[in-house]
Amino acid sequence: MTSSSVPSSAHSSAHSAQQAAARVRDAVHAATTGLIEREQLAELIVLAAVAQEHLLILGPPGTAKSAVVRRVAAALGGRYFEYLLGRFTEPSELFGPVDLRRLREGVVETDVSGMLPEAEVAFLDEVFLGSTAILNTLLGVLNERRFRRGHTQIACPLRVCVGASNALPDDESLAAFADRFLLHLFVEPVPDHQLEALLAGGWQAERAALSHQAELSDIDELSRRVPAVAMERARGALAEAIRKLRAAGLSLSDRRIVKAQRLIAAAAVLAGRDSAQEADLWPLFYVMPTREAQLAAQDVLRDSLAAAANPTLRAAVEHAALQPLSRSARLLEAARACLAGASDAPGAGVIAEALLREIDANFDSASLPAELAAERARLAARVTAAA
Repeated sequence: MTSSSVPSSAHSSAHSAQQAAARVRDAVHAATTGLIEREQLAELIVLAAVAQEHLLILGPPGTAKSAVVRRVAAALGGRYFEYLLGRFTEPSELFGPVDLRRLREGVVETDVSGMLPEAEVAFLDEVFLGSTAILNTLLGVLNERRFRRGHTQIACPLRVCVGASNALPDDESLAAFADRFLLHLFVEPVPDHQLEALLAGGWQAERAALSHQAELSDIDELSRRVPAVAMERARGALAEAIRKLRAAGLSLSDRRIVKAQRLIAAAAVLAGRDSAQEADLWPLFYVMPTREAQLAAQDVLRDSLAAAANPTLRAAVEHAALQPLSRSARLLEAARACLAGASDAPGAGVIAEALLREIDANFDSASLPAELAAERARLAARVTAAA
């Protein structure tokens, strides 16, 4: 290989990663069409998958947790496994039954066909209701991507597991299991000012066919780049952020601190860069394990996250950083997507009105960015014309 071919190869690789990130972004858009206030969840599933970590969703029933995971999995492709756990769930319901033919030969093997050990994307609802036997086996699948049971030992192709529960458990052993999910997201019902959009979007989502927008190979392409991300520029800022959290009485285990670097590197890759920067520190917010810790961290880390940005994961950044820059970028993207659709499409007017309300709730005339002001004017014109 000549020296001149090296930059060309590097350029081709970077272009390939950018294309993969763009397709993943399209998949997130497709998965959340009609699901109001759930872009953040879809984006965190992608971040977790690229970082090879797992996501825990905490919130009341009926907040579209399973719907988002199911739609993201469909948009990305791959083998999907979903299960609602209960007090009496048997290990075989998740991992597969014992192979009776092999058992007659004196060998205890598990038939994993179509079960969790073969899944590439998994969703486990009410995950803390699993028995000790289930959770112990799950630890191996989550931590090592390996399934062990009797004589069966296989590598699991799992990219990401999403667990869900109404709340964090009080039991110490279950809390330790919850800690294996590096990302924690707390979801709430859609707020009052978005109710019209919720109704219109839900009606639309029930009828919308979800097409493939990306492939798991895109996730794999991005994931392979994570270990090569240069962390030097971000590491000092991360250490300083941890010091701020500790000074405020907000502690993280050493394990969570170290593993947070994978999320920061994954954020950089999804932003199209091979070097992590201060703009990529925002996943640290989601590493905080409790709702109270996350709310406190937002205030403590306000300056540290002032530069937070990511063109692929805008909703997740906005929620973490609470910065006008990320909020305006997300609203600008949403306004353009709304305006790109047909004005007479079902629910289009209601969604445009909801966007206008959200823009006005976040910006006054003095703080409204020029680009967003232009799109706001176009939204207003569409709503007026439809009236």
